[in-house]
Amino acid sequence: MTTYNNELIYKFSLTPTPFFYYDLELLDQTLESLKKASDRYGYKVHYALKANANPTILKQIRNYGFGADCVSGNEVSRAAETGFPGDSIVFAGVGKSDEEIKTGLENNIHSFNCESAQELEVIDQIAGAMQTIAPVALRLNPNVSANTHKYITTGLEENKFGINQWELDAIVEKLKTLKNIRLVGLHFHIGSQITDLGAFKSLCLKINEFQKWFDQKRIPLPNLNVGGGLGIDYHEPEKHPIVDFDSFFKLFHDYLDEYAGQKVHFELGRALVAQCGSLISKVLYIKNGINTNFMILDAGMTELIRPALYQAYHKIENISNIGGPLQRYDVVGPICESSDCFGKAMQLPVTRRGDLIALRSAGAYGEVMSSNYNLREKVKAYYSDQY
Repeated sequence: MTTYNNELIYKFSLTPTPFFYYDLELLDQTLESLKKASDRYGYKVHYALKANANPTILKQIRNYGFGADCVSGNEVSRAAETGFPGDSIVFAGVGKSDEEIKTGLENNIHSFNCESAQELEVIDQIAGAMQTIAPVALRLNPNVSANTHKYITTGLEENKFGINQWELDAIVEKLKTLKNIRLVGLHFHIGSQITDLGAFKSLCLKINEFQKWFDQKRIPLPNLNVGGGLGIDYHEPEKHPIVDFDSFFKLFHDYLDEYAGQKVHFELGRALVAQCGSLISKVLYIKNGINTNFMILDAGMTELIRPALYQAYHKIENISNIGGPLQRYDVVGPICESSDCFGKAMQLPVTRRGDLIALRSAGAYGEVMSSNYNLREKVKAYYSDQY
């Protein structure tokens, strides 16, 4: 767990805010736990770059032998640049451009996770023009609820992702006509920030049905990619800095029917990196209101958009004043939007201008989603080995 001791807080006070701070020791501990748990069953984990594409973070993940899960051509390029072998890279996404498909083929990736019949046709054409064969996994929509926020649910028929079950017969027939495509497996992903493991059990049972359907048609499936989505504890990060990877993988071992010779793949992102990152900010002003006080920070939705986008919770700590009497604050940023709010009616120690504030669990979907809105500068990242 990240500890903000007096020495670290003093060094923070000398660093221009806001900035992202990454605890590389906690990241190491998380990756060690993940590797031990996944190796027990021979599972292959691909890290989802969309959670955090910081090169320092990526190189540390790569050093543990994990693969990369990408959803854009630039993510494929970033994975290759930071040392992920091509055959460990999987490329998903409902709208891959022609240039992105070429990037995947040029990097000899493990598979394209394909989401529509038309996408299969386009990949076949591009692979043919490049005189190569494209490895493809069919991303199927299992119509399984992830029991999470509607904006990060991806496995229902109402979502834009994946091939629906009623399309399968036509897809299989089409594959027979595509000479530059090689089917290497199936892909699933039902959503993100899933804390109810029952959703993954439902996914396993649905995958088993699909497996049986393909087996009856004598279509081999050497790879099963079950996606990711394992959630973290945003409310008490200090109590649960590392997720329970053992229970997660054991569930798939217990309920997923693996056929002989199959390799099972996972695409985990948030669970690896979220807890190792914090957004460190400084209090600009305390503005008195009628029902609450406004704590105005120098960080805003340009640095951490999740609260504005998903109404997401992040634990907020005044690391300059740990104890003392509590007061109620709406913690907001400087952006010219009313949605630029990190938390309402937060009980925090009495806070003053210049105090340092830590927004916890910001290692995922923080830095990678930051923007230059209001012409703000992108903030820097610092690491525990620098302090």
